[in-house]
Amino acid sequence: MRNITIGQYIVGNSFLHNAIPKTKLFIAFLYVFILFFFSRISTYIFGFIVMFLLYKKCKIPFFVALKNFRSVAFIITFTSILNLFFGKDGQVIFRFLFLKITDQSLYLTIFVVLRIFLLMFGMAILTYTTLPLDLARSLGDLFLPLKRFKFPAGEISTMLSISIRFIPLLVSETEKIMQAQKARGADSGKNSLKKKVKLVVSILVPLLVSSFKRADDLAVAMESRCYCIGNKRTRYITFKFNRNDVFLIIYSFIFFAILFYIDYISII
Repeated sequence: MRNITIGQYIVGNSFLHNAIPKTKLFIAFLYVFILFFFSRISTYIFGFIVMFLLYKKCKIPFFVALKNFRSVAFIITFTSILNLFFGKDGQVIFRFLFLKITDQSLYLTIFVVLRIFLLMFGMAILTYTTLPLDLARSLGDLFLPLKRFKFPAGEISTMLSISIRFIPLLVSETEKIMQAQKARGADSGKNSLKKKVKLVVSILVPLLVSSFKRADDLAVAMESRCYCIGNKRTRYITFKFNRNDVFLIIYSFIFFAILFYIDYISII
């Protein structure tokens, strides 16, 4: 759980830290959308170079983002194997029984892995430079135009804010339960699968009980403060669009334009 750094905020004073969350969310959505239009490896290599410089400019250690890939290593490996051995037809460069690797499947595997890495690096820097609660509230604000279609934008924002607040509490509670189990003689070492399942159950049950109790206390606290679903709510802190956001949007569109240009003229 400690290896997952995405979603954590790193204090800083860069132009990304000072931009309002709505601007960063808009650029992030656009970034994810256009990322699937690129079809050349050289485009992604240029994207990695710019991403590395962006991390350096924001004074965020690049290896911090690399920790995120431990949690998705299985997914990346599984996807790579599928694309490598069951990808497109082409010139066979390796064959073993019914499995074969072609030049096209190898190219596709490298292409998919680079896309996943670049996607995660982009999403990670969004969370590193934005407070989680501000990110959740701004995400709810982006859904406000959908209220005309009876979309619960305010409720979604509240749910995201509460969920983000619960994450560190659940991590802390899990560690306390594990320490309590070890103090009572529980061994998480070389046990059989059956014993490991029992050990997990012994952790999950008290964790669920504690989570439901906290949720019930939170519901009582919200009701005592007259929280009502659907009512218009105000906020103590509001975000204002400033010159820094204008420059960030301009730089982002220049970066996207260069990516499209490289992808169009590249021969690699």
